[in-house]
Amino acid sequence: MTRFTRTAPALLALAVLALAGCSAAAPEAAPTAEPTASASCDVSVVVDFGPLDEPSLTACADAGAATDVLAQSGITTEGTADYGDQVVCRVNGEPAADETVSIEGQAPFTESCATLNSVAYWALWVKNTPDGEWEYAQEGVNTLELSEGQSVGLVYTPGTESIPPQG
Repeated sequence: MTRFTRTAPALLALAVLALAGCSAAAPEAAPTAEPTASASCDVSVVVDFGPLDEPSLTACADAGAATDVLAQSGITTEGTADYGDQVVCRVNGEPAADETVSIEGQAPFTESCATLNSVAYWALWVKNTPDGEWEYAQEGVNTLELSEGQSVGLVYTPGTESIPPQG
């Protein structure tokens, strides 16, 4: 398993650089849907809930905008108040606004989705070819375009360690 170690300040700096100029408001939470497979599998989708103790999800979708790929896969996302959909705050309602999240070595917290969270966050990953390596996305979910053969992954990640999706 490949591990990338990053400090919380470095992650926040990377996120702020990637998000410069974003000012869209966060959407209201959508109901949780079960992932579904599309007729084709242009893009593979992986969601790893990490310390949230939810089962991982995998799906296939047609190539296109990441937001459309996720929606077609039955995966809902919610952004932050400060950065809109550019920063993913919840996936399929997780972590819930009333859920206490425990990350080893950190004080328990609830996710308000107001701004960036340095304790834990949803990391966005892209694999450019089926046999390629996962790479940390260089843009947010609302601007990412996915082509046939690529994969997209969302991993709920403690703020000091970023582990790519498995699969």
